[in-house]
Amino acid sequence: MQTITAIPKQKSIGSVQFLPVNLFASVMGISGLSLAWRQASKLFGTSLVIADIIGIAAVLIFIILSLGYMSKWILYPQKVKDEFKHPIIGNFFGTITIAILLLSSVVGNYSELTGQVLWIIGTVTTLVLSFIIVARLLDGNHEHGHAVPAWLIPGVGTLDIAVAGGSMPFAWAHEVNLLSLAIGGIVALVFLTMILSRLIHHTPMHAGLTPSMLIMIGPFEVGFLGYVNFEHRIDQFASILFYFGLFLFIVLFFKVFKKSIPFGASWWGVSFPLAALSNAALQYAMFVNSWPLIAIAAIILVLMNIVLVVLFVRTLKSLFNGNLLKG
Repeated sequence: MQTITAIPKQKSIGSVQFLPVNLFASVMGISGLSLAWRQASKLFGTSLVIADIIGIAAVLIFIILSLGYMSKWILYPQKVKDEFKHPIIGNFFGTITIAILLLSSVVGNYSELTGQVLWIIGTVTTLVLSFIIVARLLDGNHEHGHAVPAWLIPGVGTLDIAVAGGSMPFAWAHEVNLLSLAIGGIVALVFLTMILSRLIHHTPMHAGLTPSMLIMIGPFEVGFLGYVNFEHRIDQFASILFYFGLFLFIVLFFKVFKKSIPFGASWWGVSFPLAALSNAALQYAMFVNSWPLIAIAAIILVLMNIVLVVLFVRTLKSLFNGNLLKG
């Protein structure tokens, strides 16, 4: 008698060893969304409860991702080491430090002391990482194809120090913010020139990296926010930063948001530049108090909400399908 034993196939969501570091960009985007809704409450009178709920979500997601990535570091240290040394992926470690800086602004609305501690941690780690990345690039022998928008993340990260630290009460915070604007501004300018040269003169990037093109608006919109928080005013230089970032977003929008580009964790790279643009647009609209700019700010805020909801749903679907954490 032949016995056939049917063993049901168990579906696995994958292994933590394949947890991509660029998922921390989701914390940046969601934190930025929380801050944008807080700005929207001043411009449109929306409830602060929206900002509170989104802020809680950002904190929880950061904790979950941190526990996951620490587990990966402990269990598969070589995987983490390889990622950090990778000429492209290594730049995404900046999403961790920037996430801490943005969370300092989110949490600081409820506990000033906790916000200040997070800002100090984020500032130190961002400056150290920026030093490591720039020093590594200056070793030479890097391929033209490695000059991608992800290079901007460590530079933009230092600009976020001033974004989150504009109201810090420490006597030394002014000079640290000025240092961060100097590093972020010049590094972003140099890297952006190299990236544009690569995009113009060489073969197109891999489809999986296409969403990261939106990072190129980061130096302008994050620069706007950092400069305004530092100077405590909006002048013509700040206006130029905002408007060029807006123009670049419109140009890149039609190149990035295409159905032909497959979904992956790299899509979260669109969230934080979009969040920076939304916060900048809301702040600029309040300053100018002109209905076309108010309408633009509202459209960008709605668009950001739609994009982040779609990304969140597709990420969960990818996770439970076993695609997100597979080798």
